[in-house]
Amino acid sequence: MKSLIKNIILYSILLIFTGCDSFVEVDLPKSQLTNAAVFDSYSTADAAMADIYTKIRDTGPLNGSYTGISNQLGNYTDELTAYGGPSNPSIPFYNNTLLASSGNVLQYWNTSYNQIYAANAVLEGLQASKNITEENKNRLLGEALFIRALSHFYLVKLFGGIPYIKNTDYRQNSIAGRMSMDEVFKNIISDLENAISLLPANYTSSQRLRPNKFCGRALLAKAYLENQSYEAASNEASAIINNTAMYSLPQLNTVFLLNSTETIWQLHSGETGKNTQEGTLFIFQQGPPSFTALNAQLVGSFSNQDLRKSNWIKEVKNSGQSWFHAYKYKEQNYTPASKEYSVIFRTAEQYLIRAEARARTGDLIGAKEDLNKIRTRAGLGNTTAESQDEILNAVLQERRWELFTESGHRFFDLQRFKRLDAVLSAVKPGWDTNDQLFPIPENEMKVNPNLRPQNVGY
Repeated sequence: MKSLIKNIILYSILLIFTGCDSFVEVDLPKSQLTNAAVFDSYSTADAAMADIYTKIRDTGPLNGSYTGISNQLGNYTDELTAYGGPSNPSIPFYNNTLLASSGNVLQYWNTSYNQIYAANAVLEGLQASKNITEENKNRLLGEALFIRALSHFYLVKLFGGIPYIKNTDYRQNSIAGRMSMDEVFKNIISDLENAISLLPANYTSSQRLRPNKFCGRALLAKAYLENQSYEAASNEASAIINNTAMYSLPQLNTVFLLNSTETIWQLHSGETGKNTQEGTLFIFQQGPPSFTALNAQLVGSFSNQDLRKSNWIKEVKNSGQSWFHAYKYKEQNYTPASKEYSVIFRTAEQYLIRAEARARTGDLIGAKEDLNKIRTRAGLGNTTAESQDEILNAVLQERRWELFTESGHRFFDLQRFKRLDAVLSAVKPGWDTNDQLFPIPENEMKVNPNLRPQNVGY
């Protein structure tokens, strides 16, 4: 055990001297997370926390590969079109034919709860530790609470009522029942409020890889919006928007670059010269696409004056036919130095959160001001929406244009606006009203009967 801890510390030091700016490559065995020795020093505790970010990047719902929600929820809604045969794992999402036995659905469930388990192990280990300074302990506790809230946020949006897990007691967790969605959001909000009180205002590096207070507030704004606490959502978004020394809306062609001032939180690519999984996934050089492409109706909805169309969408032609791919991330392959990391939270979304929250509370002038900030950067004129309903419709449309192929926003937006049936039944032949939530994985229900009843329709 002492040898393992020593090796981890030496490896972490080696990473520093070879130019790595984080410990994301350190892969602690899961069994080590519950061993008190891991939390005897800041180096190993920090490595345990960093390992969770690696798992989020590589295996969880937010991963940028074909299994992540940026792709699969894009196919599930009206952002992407799946190509290829039955071997393409996006076909069940594109056809809206998910089953409770789906491996991809099980992966979302298992990887999320594995990350929650790891975050709880860090919380328990840190609380018992006596050898880490208060400042470092608070930061890591804040990060672990943030990750616990983040993972539950995506679980509740995908599956509806779920267990909210706050410890590492396997016997207790294996029989945990589902909470209502309202109860889950109350727990998410509580965890985030505690996280924000512990996290530092500044980032630990210039690349914004580890969450700070404002990252916690960005997720809290999203949670308040989902929870219909609109004034609170507006206040949290304002805290970020008003911090102009740290956050801004740069030109569109720089939004997804490594050191963009729009980024609130992003995930390290894993190694020097590697860029994003999203770039590798979405970009293709010739048609027809072998995997997925942007939905033609989405592309056609952009005005030719919209700079997002020219900056974030690329056309590929072949034999008189055209296809389009997302081009937010420009790098498909390795470069001498990494140019792009996967952005999870960015400032533009906070303007749109505040616009929606303001519209729902009757501040129509403020809502339009926020909408126009996003539209102006895109080269468009001010919104012509006037009434509350018109402005909310404009917010939903602007979110479609601004946030396409990013972390499943389109599905969650239509879900929140209660427009899934109205929008998707018109464009998706396989859409059914019961598709508004994923099924609880069949294997999990067999092991834990307290997860019943199954979501309607499965």
